[in-house]
Amino acid sequence: MTELRKIMHVEDDPDIQEIAAIALEMIGGLEIVQFSSGAVAIERATSEMPDLLLLDVMMPGLSGEQTLLGLRALPGFETTPAIFMTAKAQETDVESLIALGALGVITKPFDPMTLADEVRALWETR
Repeated sequence: MTELRKIMHVEDDPDIQEIAAIALEMIGGLEIVQFSSGAVAIERATSEMPDLLLLDVMMPGLSGEQTLLGLRALPGFETTPAIFMTAKAQETDVESLIALGALGVITKPFDPMTLADEVRALWETR
């Protein structure tokens, strides 16, 4: 099984971007590349080639689901594992995200001290 090294995080909220970067890079020891919109993530994804996609569900423009579908259409991203982050983690919402092929859903607000561990635990389920 390959080791998780690089995460593409797509999140429109700059505060959440900053907290996630601290949680994943400084605390978790992972490499993270961040984009503030799904459109930019899709445009620049092939130059990054992450091991994992970490996608906000509710964003202006493309939603997290639309972003995942756009990324899945790119060569090399057909099977890249994805995790969604959302403040609205109703059971039906989670089920629909899992049906899209997500490894899981992390609820916001998340604990910065355990975010990397949560991501790694979901990574191990693939």
